[in-house]
Amino acid sequence: MDLNAIHNVYFVGIGGIGMSALARYFVANGKRVAGYDKTPSDITDSLKDLGVEVHFEDAVKHIPSVFLNSETTLVVYTPAIPTGHLELEYFKMKNFQILKRSKILGLITENTFCLAVAGTHGKTTTTSILGHLLNECDVPLTAFLGGICENYNSNLIINGTEVSVVEADEFDRSFLTLSPNFAGITSMDADHLDIYGDASELVKSFEDFSKRVKPNGKLFVRNGLPIQGITYGIEDDSDYSVQNLKIENGTYIFDVKTPSTVLEGLQFNLPGRHNLSNALIALAMAVEYGCSHQQLAKALASFKGVKRRFTYQIKTESFVFIDDYAHHPEEINAVHQAVREMYSDKKVLAIFQPHLFSRTRDFIDDFAKSLSQFDEVLLLDIYPARELPMEGVNSEWLLSKMTNKNKQLVSKEQLLQKIHESEAKIVLTIGAGDIGEEVKRIKKEFSVEN
Repeated sequence: MDLNAIHNVYFVGIGGIGMSALARYFVANGKRVAGYDKTPSDITDSLKDLGVEVHFEDAVKHIPSVFLNSETTLVVYTPAIPTGHLELEYFKMKNFQILKRSKILGLITENTFCLAVAGTHGKTTTTSILGHLLNECDVPLTAFLGGICENYNSNLIINGTEVSVVEADEFDRSFLTLSPNFAGITSMDADHLDIYGDASELVKSFEDFSKRVKPNGKLFVRNGLPIQGITYGIEDDSDYSVQNLKIENGTYIFDVKTPSTVLEGLQFNLPGRHNLSNALIALAMAVEYGCSHQQLAKALASFKGVKRRFTYQIKTESFVFIDDYAHHPEEINAVHQAVREMYSDKKVLAIFQPHLFSRTRDFIDDFAKSLSQFDEVLLLDIYPARELPMEGVNSEWLLSKMTNKNKQLVSKEQLLQKIHESEAKIVLTIGAGDIGEEVKRIKKEFSVEN
């Protein structure tokens, strides 16, 4: 399929983080872009600012007439769209060219030097760091990010089209549409069991992904994963290894041993060892691509982070409010490790919104264990996303399994009051649902006081 011959691109689910990056890409390439999404958001607002028409009612009458020509319009959809969606059904009935988001990414990256990052956690941060490093080293790249990178206030970095940096998503095996030159795998913990059924199937799909790397390409894997490649790790014997690690004023300072040399005195400002690990694989991929060590050191120190990935909303001497997208037990453990490393002597209140009934059911004991580590926990109802309720799977069940004494189930309406009642000076919001909307309210309420 020739993307150059397409004039109009219509997105069903345009407000999604990966979809909106593609929409921005097509706008930057002079295409006419419009789309539907379920609810307005900061993302849809920013797309409207770019001149993209977005509507929020699923009805064919809202599709701008120029997009109703099947000869000149490409339709892109996300797997999160439910069956029976009226607009999508209309496009199918009228024989439009309809492609999944992952398929489009595959087409765009086919004729580029592609660097892809896969993993059940760490993809978005790693891809953002990698995109930033290469961009700062003036590589002609387009980077599609699964989050809003603070340095660019965008989920797209464009500095040319010869190189592409993409997040390779294991959800519904969509990363198997990519053929990267360089690929990285950050983690392979069980997740998306609603799709895979079994953890061994997930591991198999990562093995299949590793075989998608082009001949003479390179595969980077975290030390200890059961796949062969260039290894990376912290204070171990990996090919790329962080050594002499210390923390000064909340900044990591360290050396990196590479296969051929040692890079000394590097700085990285994101808290948490999981983030340091993400920085290391991004650095390894950029070094192997051929970037200068000096430029990389400067770029790494200037990386500001990704929205909703350990994002400081309020940071004063007396009160700290951090927001994070963690929605898997391992991610919650990583957030806990980071917050304890930075604030070892302070009380921490975690507010968690579980994401998906199936994920809550599949990892109920692990969720209970990871959440019980905090001094105090406020638990919201499960965010259903694409699922219907499951009998017996609810936040009460999760609460009953937690060993923490200071735990309670709360509604969104009670949230501000409950935070006021707490003595904790460190407040965390965690989850991948619509908890982001509560973040704005909490920030507004407590910014005035602090």
